[in-house]
Amino acid sequence: MQHHDVIVFVLQVGAMLTAALVCGQIMRALHQPAVLGELLGGILLGPTVLGALAPHAYTWLFPATGAITVGRDAVLKIGMLFFMFVAGLEVNPAYLQKRGRSVVGTSLLGIVLPCGLGLGTVLLLPDVWGAPAQEHLLLFALFIGVALSISALPVIARILLDLALIRDEIGVTVLAAATVDDLIGWSLFAMLLGAFGKHSTTAHVGTMLGSVVGGVALIVGLGWWRGRALLQWARVALAWPSGFIGLITIIVLLAAALAEAIGMHAIFGAFFVGVALGRAFGQDDQHVHEVIYQFAISFFAPLYFVSVGLKADFAAHFDLPLVLIVFVIACAGKIGGASLGAWLGGMPRLEALAVGFGMNARGAMEMILASVALEYQVIDQRIFVALITMALTTSMLSGPVMQRLLQKT
Repeated sequence: MQHHDVIVFVLQVGAMLTAALVCGQIMRALHQPAVLGELLGGILLGPTVLGALAPHAYTWLFPATGAITVGRDAVLKIGMLFFMFVAGLEVNPAYLQKRGRSVVGTSLLGIVLPCGLGLGTVLLLPDVWGAPAQEHLLLFALFIGVALSISALPVIARILLDLALIRDEIGVTVLAAATVDDLIGWSLFAMLLGAFGKHSTTAHVGTMLGSVVGGVALIVGLGWWRGRALLQWARVALAWPSGFIGLITIIVLLAAALAEAIGMHAIFGAFFVGVALGRAFGQDDQHVHEVIYQFAISFFAPLYFVSVGLKADFAAHFDLPLVLIVFVIACAGKIGGASLGAWLGGMPRLEALAVGFGMNARGAMEMILASVALEYQVIDQRIFVALITMALTTSMLSGPVMQRLLQKT
């Protein structure tokens, strides 16, 4: 980088962190997840607001090409890896054993119904979705179905903590069902990305599925087998917590490289190594969990979610009919499916409906999915804006609606 590039890069990162901090604190004051404020901060700094009000300042601070952009993208990709690792740590298989019937019904219908609605809407109305649907209709329809079936474990966990429901029957059911849905959804997304990249044939899709299953089994199996021993060794042999953080960083990067090598996106390696190590120390040792969480969340994650708002002009690419279609089928599928599953599992009607709204929070996970899909040119900016808008609104609705429903039970 030249002298001027270094100045702009440092100011750029400072502006992004400032927007994340200020807007995140505002959202916390409104009892909303900070990630929503970080996204809004990116929209303010991006082409939607700053680019429209002061185009020269925006172009100077966020140039479209050059060494500054390459450097920023590299930092953001590292940030995305660590956020996905922390999200993986939130996955606790022990939840699955506590309310088996409710969890199975909630997770199964909570993924099948939104996936089916998304797929069916694309196949019935391909013209609404534009060029992406025309090029790979079936694959694109499957992608939209998967995109609408994923929840957001970190946001859901935060909402349940705020409502003091994290250890109640409702909280356990929501967390367990969201765990299953996200594991299935992200595995399917990994396979679909590979299929898009290979201009899919049946053989390619089968190969990709085998690679995903094999890669996940390897990462999770190694973590479950040696994770606890690794933690015990690190406590004795390494400086605490700096040496331990360095070790975790190396593991995350190696898992990300392995995921890329077998045809998945790097984020899946980070996510599944989080799932693997979460069993070893993510839930049992809260001090260890907090060390890793603060390392990932305080710097990397805010930068990444501000960058989501920089990716598109939310005013120029806001397609109201498409936004409404995505929002309606996302909510109808997830709330309807998860609520019906919880009710069939034995929950009272209002509690089952509260479970459905809890599962409906898409938050940061949907934003990452949309960002990766945009990067791979699976979707265009219209669909990106629609998915981000849906993620924002569903996350804002979940907590207040759950609180209102449970006050009546």
